[in-house]
Amino acid sequence: MTSKTNDKPLTYASAGVDIAAGNALVERIKPLVKRTHRPGVLGGLGGFGGLFELPEGDYRQPVFVSGTDGVGTKLRLAIDLDYPDTVGIDLVAMCVNDILVSGAEPLWFLDYFATGKLDIEQATKVIAGIAKGCELAGAALLGGETAEMPGMYSGKDFDLAGFAVGVVEKSNIITGDTVQAGDSIIGIASSGPHSNGYSLIRAVTKDEDLNQPFEQSTLGKTLLAPTQIYVKAIRSVLSKHPIKAMAHITGGGLTENIPRCLPVNTIAALNESQLHMPAIFNWLQETGNINTSEMRLTFNCGIGMALIVSPNSADAICDLLNASGNPAKVIGSIETSSGDSAEQAPTVSYV
Repeated sequence: MTSKTNDKPLTYASAGVDIAAGNALVERIKPLVKRTHRPGVLGGLGGFGGLFELPEGDYRQPVFVSGTDGVGTKLRLAIDLDYPDTVGIDLVAMCVNDILVSGAEPLWFLDYFATGKLDIEQATKVIAGIAKGCELAGAALLGGETAEMPGMYSGKDFDLAGFAVGVVEKSNIITGDTVQAGDSIIGIASSGPHSNGYSLIRAVTKDEDLNQPFEQSTLGKTLLAPTQIYVKAIRSVLSKHPIKAMAHITGGGLTENIPRCLPVNTIAALNESQLHMPAIFNWLQETGNINTSEMRLTFNCGIGMALIVSPNSADAICDLLNASGNPAKVIGSIETSSGDSAEQAPTVSYV
């Protein structure tokens, strides 16, 4: 057995992990994090855990709702275009929109940022996006983790994960149990593909110039448009009108996500004449030669959130959403399934 003597003593930094850079990042993002604080936050950034106190008297029977998600291969486009500025908003949106469908108010958010070698400028842009997303959602950025992992990631590659916690009054949890035939389906516009279907998008764009002009921007920037955060708009609706069910249109598109919020023996009958795809989806379909059923199974196709409401309140809810800058319209209705089975899984039909 032989031993090898290094000319210089090994250090964590020489192995590829720069603690000083991590500390510098924390100092840089402290003002960004502070702007997200809301009532209930205890303490500041830098501890071993984030502290949050549920304000006394706000809820009689509080139920906590949690969700976690990432941004997926949309990150690849952001890295290749050297534009990490908005993927942090995507990260927050994918989590808070999910817990929103239960009627929950987001309270706090945690993030996980992993990279091979910490680039302070890049990381600051990513976390600034996360902080902006938290502001849009009304959630406190309560803490997070920055992991420098040499040998696991190369170049400027990084990955993200997020974790959101919200609260809803037990009696106000939205379950979909009261959905019935005749109810209206409202579609709220998306800001683009959001954060789903990007493996297919990258297959479509692999031979395309992402810097080519597209509408008022470039193709790449259009594909990197951040996921819409619906929290404030939906909470405004809930303060005035009941919502029977909601579906966040993510992976699985319209076809798979709307049935997730419906009871058995129901059909979401979507009106084809109301499902006009924005230009970016038309471009993807034509360039990639993707059939319509595949589009609806993969992408949101312009509808980021679907609400199931009483037909008597549908117009008023659409007016409220449109006034808040969230284009919305009735895109279909609920029908009863027909068949021999006592319990049939909910489905979507296009009429």
